[in-house]
Amino acid sequence: MKCVSTKREIILLGIVVGLSVGFGFLLLGLCAIFVIHRWRRDHQKQLRKKYFEKNQGLLLEQLISSDENASERTKIFSWEELQKATNSFDPMLILGHGGHGMVYKGILSDQRVVAIKKSKDIKQSEINEFINEVAILSQINHRNIVRLYGCCLEAEVPLLVYDFVQNGSLSQILHSDSSNSFSLSWDDRLRIATEAAGALYYLHSAASISVFHRDVKSSNILLDANYTAKVSDFGASRSVPIDQTHVSTNVQGTFGYLDPEYYHTRQLNEKSDVYSFGVLLLEMLLKKKPILSSDESGLKQSLSNYFLEELKKRPIKEIVDVQVQEEATEEEINNVASLAEMCLRLRGEERPTMKEVEMTLQLLRSKRSKSYHAQSSARTRAEAGVQSQLNYEIDPISANSQRCYSLELEFLSSASLPR
Repeated sequence: MKCVSTKREIILLGIVVGLSVGFGFLLLGLCAIFVIHRWRRDHQKQLRKKYFEKNQGLLLEQLISSDENASERTKIFSWEELQKATNSFDPMLILGHGGHGMVYKGILSDQRVVAIKKSKDIKQSEINEFINEVAILSQINHRNIVRLYGCCLEAEVPLLVYDFVQNGSLSQILHSDSSNSFSLSWDDRLRIATEAAGALYYLHSAASISVFHRDVKSSNILLDANYTAKVSDFGASRSVPIDQTHVSTNVQGTFGYLDPEYYHTRQLNEKSDVYSFGVLLLEMLLKKKPILSSDESGLKQSLSNYFLEELKKRPIKEIVDVQVQEEATEEEINNVASLAEMCLRLRGEERPTMKEVEMTLQLLRSKRSKSYHAQSSARTRAEAGVQSQLNYEIDPISANSQRCYSLELEFLSSASLPR
């Protein structure tokens, strides 16, 4: 009996020791997981702090805090906020991508829908452009300039957070596949051109600082739910003191839109944006891309050169987009073509200012609107005159006579009304 009892004690002791060792290993494992998780969290925290400093976060905080209006409108987001907003940057939420990076759609915790711009590479020059874009946009408030909500500096690649603009870019709509049933009307094109010109004029002359965009093109004109123009992408922009007319800088921009004078002199001024806007006008007028390829030779040609050469050979109405031919008057086509031609002059001093461009476009829209209302009023007066004549000639006396004349009235009305 004593031997059996001893065996039981040994077994129980073994179980207790085994459980204790197992529990000890489990506790040790949990502690290790906790320590590793804590280390990773601290490491990520230190890494994000390092990125924040590397991405000029302290400088940006000073720039934003120095402007009361900017500090109210612009926020520096944490990495976790944007990761949550984009479902860890889900590829399904990519709105578009280009040579410099991708744009994601996201929803912030306060339910605002945003576009988050994430660059691919990390170079010092691009970081400086990033800080430049934030600093400029934080001081700008205009209905035709895309709104900046803030940025994130806690990632290796800095991110910008914009208002989400629903209908993409002007370029996408103008140059989409012909199978796409939607097309911008002449009225829409004229309005979008006017809105974009107004935004550029504001940047040049009406903002607290002068801003030269330096990359005006149709892919940087976004369209909201009502197809209102929103000028975007200020990564290449330069702010200039009010008392300066130009700034010397390395050449930046997009071929097809690039001002030849700026390319040769490297002196950026407001007329550089005017030249690019001239190409934008041609895009809307001709519905052609800024760089054209010849089907026969394969050689590439700029839209501006194509336009100026074709003008020497045939009337402008034969060059423009078919829809423009159908919807615009000959005077409107000539006026917009003439404006584009002035914007494309090789010497910047011979080009109009963006204020003059906007005023010209506003005048064209005003004349078009008055002409439309005058035609509409004339039709209304004609219809009212016909109806008055019918009422005068046919005087139904009783309910019975009204019923008798009803078919005759219908016949006379359909025969008399202008078609």
